[in-house]
Amino acid sequence: MTTDDVRPGPPVMSTSIFLLSLARRIETELNALLAPLDLTVSRLGLLGHIAVVPGASFSDLARMSGITVQSAHGAVKALAAAGLVRDRNARAGSASTLEITAEGARLLEAAQRAAAEVDDRMFGADADPVHRQVGDAVRAAFAGRFTS
Repeated sequence: MTTDDVRPGPPVMSTSIFLLSLARRIETELNALLAPLDLTVSRLGLLGHIAVVPGASFSDLARMSGITVQSAHGAVKALAAAGLVRDRNARAGSASTLEITAEGARLLEAAQRAAAEVDDRMFGADADPVHRQVGDAVRAAFAGRFTS
């Protein structure tokens, strides 16, 4: 028997590996649509958190975004420099009161349209049937928990 005669069996199915692979593809496609808006998935997430969680602290933002507090400070500073968020209480020693600006809200709406396009491409009627099933399962699992 030669090595040419030995065929490997089917790969072991790992839900984690499958979802990580799918997430990487989604992130790649979404980043491509967000690039003209000068956004990334990470910046979009942070902008979205600021928009929907009034009064969130930098610690809250870091936890929700999966980044360090220092990174949250830097990212918020960049969003503020771009005119997308502002601190209504920008005083040394005081807790920040972050809010999204009108420009930030406009950009968030455009980014949500990009996300909807990726959702349709990845999980819509013309998507891979397995991906459609994943999308259906995710929507069913979170039905009623989030508003669109």
